[in-house]
Amino acid sequence: MGMTMTEKILAAHAGLPEVHAGDLIEAKLDLVLGNDVTTPVAVKVFESAGFTRVFDPEKIAIVLDHYTPCKDIKSAQLCKTARDFARKHGIVHFFDVGQVGIEHALLPEKGLVAPGELIIGADSHTCTYGALGAFSTGVGSTDMAAGMAAGKNWFKVPAAIRVELKGQLPPMVSGKDVILHLIGLIGVDGALYKSLEFTGEGVAALSMDDRFTIANMAIEAGGKNGIFPVDEQTLAYEAGRVTRPFTAYEADPDAVYERTVEIDLSALAPTVSLPHLPSNTRTVDQVAGLPIDQVVIGSCTNGRISDLRISAEILRGRKVAQGIRCIVIPATQEIYRQCLTEGLAEVFIDAGCAFSTPTCGPCLGGHMGCMCEGERAVSTTNRNFVGRMGHVQSEVILASPATAAASALAGCVADPRVFA
Repeated sequence: MGMTMTEKILAAHAGLPEVHAGDLIEAKLDLVLGNDVTTPVAVKVFESAGFTRVFDPEKIAIVLDHYTPCKDIKSAQLCKTARDFARKHGIVHFFDVGQVGIEHALLPEKGLVAPGELIIGADSHTCTYGALGAFSTGVGSTDMAAGMAAGKNWFKVPAAIRVELKGQLPPMVSGKDVILHLIGLIGVDGALYKSLEFTGEGVAALSMDDRFTIANMAIEAGGKNGIFPVDEQTLAYEAGRVTRPFTAYEADPDAVYERTVEIDLSALAPTVSLPHLPSNTRTVDQVAGLPIDQVVIGSCTNGRISDLRISAEILRGRKVAQGIRCIVIPATQEIYRQCLTEGLAEVFIDAGCAFSTPTCGPCLGGHMGCMCEGERAVSTTNRNFVGRMGHVQSEVILASPATAAASALAGCVADPRVFA
């Protein structure tokens, strides 16, 4: 019986000739990730269990991104716990204010993830790295602690859903629209503890940033992971970033999938998710005109340079609508620098946007954009649950950067094709 990409990666890391859906395995880890929210919990577990050494200080990454720069005393204490642990154990890949970025954009940028590797992170959107042909998944802080100590974790091998992509995306339609469309099709539990494996000739038409966005939101369909095949674009992205050897795995022709979902990219339109589930999708023309108070452009889902370029293209020479707060957050320091070099920062500021240092901030209602009762935002983030971005009676509409920028100009949900 053939194996999927995910099964091949897990088998290799478990030292087994083959694995299949439902198998329980112990597998070696290539990288363990934590942030300022989850690392302190993992440190407490690590120390209470009596561990005194990490398995490899070069295979742990700690990124202080959720509440940094620290918003209050509690967040400052969380960061201090993470800093002290990183210093004590000589953690090589420790990222603090000034070098930090949103973790799931930063790690690929720094070459810390590569095709065929196995990565766990104490953050649910760790599935982002599947864009590079890696198996990456979110875990709890207890599993993070075990991973830091032993360099291994237990896994149940997930069954797989094949997502076959055809055609090419129309103008003003991006990877965010693709994944929102998919979640709308299969639901927030449509891929529960399954691997979403993206295949088909349409993959080649997607940029790496599109793939990162799609893999990032696999968890919003319940997925254990999302994963793309390794192609020329993947290798070009890794060139100059990753110098260590890696293995690119391909699914066998007779690999077993629970189902196949086909998506014609050329038929997609700008898509949004209405409150309070990512699966509550509509094409933007169906809800255009819905009033809003705030727009957020950024996050681990859509804070990359292509996201900010398309936003700036729409905002250039225009002004954010009266009464609308538009917050733009580059995902890493390097992307922040690119915005300065390319004049994008000036475009955002001239349009009336707030332009921030990298942070997860508003995505989880942490800081830099919390909403009060009765407010509604269009956001390029990944979740729109009740109270996600502030008050339980606020609302979040998920959208692409193009749709978000257009909505900032219109003062309501708007079709980006109108501003093209």
